[in-house]
Order: sequence, then C-alpha cells, then structure tokens
Amino acid sequence: MTKHLFTPIKLGRLSLDHRVAMAPLTRSRAGQPGNVPTDMNVEYYRQRASAALIVSEATQISQQGQGYAWTPGIHTEEQIEGWRAVSNAVHEEGGRIFLQLWHVGRVSHPVFQPGGGLPVAPTAMPVPGKTFILDENGNGAWGDVPVPQELTVEGIREIVADYRRAARNAMAAGMDGIEIHAGNGYLLDQFINSSSNHRRDSYGGSIENRARLLLEVVAAVSEEVGSQNVAVRLTPMGRFMGMGDEAPEATFGYIVRKLNDYALAYLHLVEPAMVGVVKDENFDPRWDAIMKLLRDAYTGVLMLAGGYDRDTAEQAIASGRADIVAFGRPFIANPDLPARLRDGHPLNPADTSSFFGGDATGYIDYPALS
Repeated sequence: MTKHLFTPIKLGRLSLDHRVAMAPLTRSRAGQPGNVPTDMNVEYYRQRASAALIVSEATQISQQGQGYAWTPGIHTEEQIEGWRAVSNAVHEEGGRIFLQLWHVGRVSHPVFQPGGGLPVAPTAMPVPGKTFILDENGNGAWGDVPVPQELTVEGIREIVADYRRAARNAMAAGMDGIEIHAGNGYLLDQFINSSSNHRRDSYGGSIENRARLLLEVVAAVSEEVGSQNVAVRLTPMGRFMGMGDEAPEATFGYIVRKLNDYALAYLHLVEPAMVGVVKDENFDPRWDAIMKLLRDAYTGVLMLAGGYDRDTAEQAIASGRADIVAFGRPFIANPDLPARLRDGHPLNPADTSSFFGGDATGYIDYPALS
C-alpha cells in the first residue's frame, strides 16, 4: 500500500500531486567547455519529470565552488541558458524542479580554482578524501585534495554574494526554486561542524558562530528570490570528507529552529545510511533520537532521503517522520519511479559503473514501463 506516499502536499507556492521526490544526484555529464547543461541532460531530467519534485544535481555557484570534473554551474550566461532548457522540458511534462546550489569549499583541487589557487575552507587543515579531476590528457582521475586556504571575512562575504547571484540566475533559468546544499562535507557543512571549523572569529567556536554562514546565505537568497522558493539540505551526523560535530543535537537543533524563521519551501535531511555513495554500516546510533528531535523542532515541510524503498517511505510518511521522501539511486535506473512504486512494479537495477561521467549509456537509456 502506498496511500500516504501518493497524497497531495503543498510545498511553498507549489501544489504537488504526491510525495516521491528525486534526490540531487551528481552525474558528471555537463557539456565542455564551460560546464553547461546539454541536450542529453535535458532528456535525462525530462524522463524523470513524474517526480513530485526534482532536486537537480549539485550545481556550483562560482568557479571557486567547483570540486569535481564535468559538474554544471549556474554562474555564466551559457549555464543559465542550458538550465533553462532543462526547466522548460520538465515543465512541459508537468514536473517541478529546484536547482541545488553548491560550493564544495575544501573538497576541490587547484585544477578547478581560479588562477590555479588553493581551495578555500573555514580552516586550513588536511582533508581526508579525494576528488574527481581531469588528468593531463583530459581524462577523469581521482586526485588528492590539498590543504586548503582559510577564508578571510571578505572572502566569506563574496561567497554569500555568489549564493545570492546564483539563486537569481536559477530563477532566471526557469527553476521553481533553489535548494541550498549545506551537507555532505561541503563548504557550509564545513563551517557547521566542529571537526572542520577551528576558527576564532565570528564564524567559529560557538554553535551560533559556526551556523552563521549558512544563515547569512539563507537570508541573502530568501531576500533575492523569496523564502517560499528556498530550501536547505543538511546531513546531521554525516561523516563524509571528515565531518563530525562534538554536539550534533545542539548544533543541528539550533540550526533547524533558526530555519523556522524563514518559512522555507522545505527542509531536506539526509539519514546516515550512506557516506558519499557507499552504504554506511557504522552510523551513529544516536541518529534516530536526533531525527525525532529535528522533526519536532521544525515547523515546516520535511523531506527525508537516505536508502528508502517503497515500504519504508510509506511508513515514514504515515508515521509523520517525513512529509516527502527523496529517492536517489532508484531514480537513476527508473525514470518512471513514481509509477513503479505506486503500482508495485519491479525496479531496474542501477549500473554503478556509469554513475559518474560518460555518455548516454547508464544515463538516458534505462527503460520505462511500456
């Protein structure tokens, strides 16, 4: 039974027919040069327009914000035009789409940075991880992340301005709204978590200070495009790229309560079932209690993601744990996922070898139900 999963819901200024959302999925297939969405990307999103809401792949707000090869941006006119073709195709199929705004912070490499400089971060410290770069022959390769440079206060102000501009660009590209990516070990998450933020100024130390950049970004983009068109994604207790916080209940409880002030379209939380693209068998056992705390603290629409299937998603909606459930990998292999879940059809398996980079294979060639 999926009677709860397939009931309507109001989301900001939108009315959605059901509650099966498409989670943001990095696929590394933006057109080159320029990281511009192509006709192939248009077709990919068009195929998946039956989602209650598509959250686009993470999209860099600036050149500085890029950390992986072949990921799209929203900071040039060509990128805006490319995304406009995507939003038009989704809307022609009756779908809705939010663009996810992304700054990777320290999870980058000089090959992506303006002038070949070091990536930026709240604190200059080693990063446990690699990123996907281009080698000297233009092929994708995993590269070590260097020790980043610590952001100045002026640099932080410039990034807030970049978020504001990117939000404006996204709406100019015809998006229904924007989702601020504040999780998965990227820049805003790096400021939030005590493990990666050792600053001694107004952006470090206390919970209020570590949350300051996220809340400044939320305020700026809300002023620019209207808070009803803005969402935030958080990964409380996520461990990807060296994340960790000394008091996650207090830290994320504070953030969620502050987000109530903005009347956002929704809040998107990721359950700790995955670390990056790998299933996490060792997630913190406190998660369930923290999830309930955040659910109780947040007064708006709550979207959850993280390893859900048809039955667990239905249970999450029925119990009030979530208002909307976002599916990731199942949407890669099943462009018509909502119909399959509603009617109990089997799912196509996903080819993990084609997740990142490549051509149409494993991207727009998965079969839909006849």
